[in-house]
Amino acid sequence: MPAPIAAGFWISLALIFPAAVVVCGFPAALTLERAFPRTGHGLALNQLKERDRVRHRRILQSGVVDFPVEGTYDPYLVGLYFTSVQLGTPPQEFYVQIDSGSDVLWVGCNSCSGCPTSSGLKISLNLFNPSGSSTASLVSCSDQRCTVGFQSSDSVCPTQNNPNNQCSYTFQYGDGSGTSGYYVSDLMHLNTVVGSSLVSNSSATVVFGCSMAATGDLTKTDRAVDGIFGFGQQGLSIVSQLYSQGVAPNAFSHCLIGSNNGGGILVLGEIVEPNIVYTPLVQSQPHYNLNLESISVNGQTLSIDSSVFATSSNGGTIVDSGTTLAYIAEEAYAPFVSGITSAVSQSSVRSIPSNGNQCYLTTSNISEVFPTVSLNFAGGASMLLYPEDYLLQQNSIAGAAVWCIGFQQIEGQGITILGDLFLQNKIIVYDLTGQRIGWTNYDCSLAVNVSASTANGKSTYVNPTQIGQNSSSRNTPLNSILLIIIVTLFLSNVSALRSFSLL
Repeated sequence: MPAPIAAGFWISLALIFPAAVVVCGFPAALTLERAFPRTGHGLALNQLKERDRVRHRRILQSGVVDFPVEGTYDPYLVGLYFTSVQLGTPPQEFYVQIDSGSDVLWVGCNSCSGCPTSSGLKISLNLFNPSGSSTASLVSCSDQRCTVGFQSSDSVCPTQNNPNNQCSYTFQYGDGSGTSGYYVSDLMHLNTVVGSSLVSNSSATVVFGCSMAATGDLTKTDRAVDGIFGFGQQGLSIVSQLYSQGVAPNAFSHCLIGSNNGGGILVLGEIVEPNIVYTPLVQSQPHYNLNLESISVNGQTLSIDSSVFATSSNGGTIVDSGTTLAYIAEEAYAPFVSGITSAVSQSSVRSIPSNGNQCYLTTSNISEVFPTVSLNFAGGASMLLYPEDYLLQQNSIAGAAVWCIGFQQIEGQGITILGDLFLQNKIIVYDLTGQRIGWTNYDCSLAVNVSASTANGKSTYVNPTQIGQNSSSRNTPLNSILLIIIVTLFLSNVSALRSFSLL
């Protein structure tokens, strides 16, 4: 039987205050929810690593990332980010996991074999019924929207047992789980902000998957959501579809709060902040690959050949907000650990091994004794990591805290993955038109500015001053907030929280 969710688990929608002038455009709001004790309290590194291994299997099939299967993991101690979307007419709500490692939005449909109907996440699951929506239509193989997905293998057209010539999909993941179904075209309802009011029922026609079968971990009720929301950059992603219609920007951004309360901001558009630095995306890659050139500890560049980070069939650097920890190419792990250890060798910090992980025992404030790390990317962009960005507190011994490096090595692999551990407390901007990713350190509980340009040439700049402040209702009148997808999720008793991820 699945363990119960902690009684202290509760959610509060983000509070938005007015402060700008909307020029025009498409403001869309989704609700981002989080179920994960951010600092790792109560979680062993091995458990976090197993959670990530399962999550990474979702992006293995493209040929970029491959993780060997090892050990077991405790799914009750794993969290996820998910959002709610409304589909069809009348609108029906679905909770879908946010997945930057895939492109397609899919939900379980009626008559689905293996799709769960209840969830240990304390959310109500639904199955989509195309015949129950007056605006739904099937997508045929001759539909241009179907052919868009051929190159990325997001869509297929079976030549047998397909009397209606339906555009279909089959996603098989490395852990043995999978889903298959057919594509539906229907309305996606979006919370929009126009002028000084929140308009809840704007909509756009999108293509999404209607899953008829689920296997493996996707069938388990204790970790169930209604489906997956792919935030990739291929043609069938919702971001790409809305942009091609001229109603949304070809960009999205997030800012994840790194405290126990969790939550954060997710926007369709570019968060604008003067200190954001950008680096180009590696072209012709299915994921968000960057050119990492070097790593510095306290300003000293580590002796790591830059070719270790080069993009290849089994190497490269990926930004992935669905990964809990961070992972470094095998050849870079030892120099990184050595650099950290050397930096604290003259302090009271004691180096100790712990289940194969590099850990440290200290009674001092880590920000006072551990070094700053810099990840240096192409174009001169550097990502600064403070001790709380790369260390996780595991436990304590005789009054001293045990801190372990959250940067894990991947044996036999040249892949580096920047997960939540590194992305917390930072604005991260995915500018898909400019093919670049930007970031800056930021207090994600504060306000953000948003800029957006759509395919029809419309541009908007929004300057809300109170986004992220938690002292007002979500339905408070808004003065010109555009393209905001935001929620603040409060987790109390996080060490007792039991949740899990499909990834």
